[in-house]
Amino acid sequence: MTLSGTILEIQNLRHSYQSGGLVLDIETFNIAAGETVFLHGPSGSGKTTLLSLITGVLPVQSGELRVMGQSMGAMPASRRDALRAGRMGYIFQVFNLLPYMTVLENILLPLHMSPLKAERVGSSVQVRNSALQLAETLGLTDLLNRRADQLSVGQQQRVAAARALIGEPELIVADEPTSALDSDLREVFIRTLFEQARRQKSSVLFVSHDRSLMSLFDRSVALAEINRLGKGART
Repeated sequence: MTLSGTILEIQNLRHSYQSGGLVLDIETFNIAAGETVFLHGPSGSGKTTLLSLITGVLPVQSGELRVMGQSMGAMPASRRDALRAGRMGYIFQVFNLLPYMTVLENILLPLHMSPLKAERVGSSVQVRNSALQLAETLGLTDLLNRRADQLSVGQQQRVAAARALIGEPELIVADEPTSALDSDLREVFIRTLFEQARRQKSSVLFVSHDRSLMSLFDRSVALAEINRLGKGART
């Protein structure tokens, strides 16, 4: 049973790869609704594997992983995909923008892929207004008609954040999204992300190896502390 007010609950989660044995062995890890959590660990510690399990990209092999009260281990791949598209936002390390589409088109893309997110936003007028509000918050208003492949790295990052935030996802997952930015821009980006996430009451799981960012979050967790394999894991 999911804890009251808990957006993510993990119990006795174990995952292994055929080529390299056990990667993750996590007894417990929870994220509260509306909480911002910084998960850190060195390259090869299993961070990406854990994110792939949380977002349903990888199937749960053993243990319990519940997201928004739903057991990921009990779902077929199609339902995991629908949950990820409809109730999560994902900021990738390499952003994964569609280069031939404009900034506005990239921001709106999740609404075309998820009827649930589109329904949350409302009418076509509300859809555009929601995208414009996110663009203004993230400093993208003057770039809406520019193609994604014409943007700087920092601009691409902000578009990726807007795309992850649209449709009011309950959980936003960010995988090393600030690795290409200098320290000042990283902090500005994170504070802007938090401002928008709190506005729509989203939880944030932010994964990075850069511990200088830890103080900005509600809570910081070292993967080595919750993964009983410790340094023996890999990404």
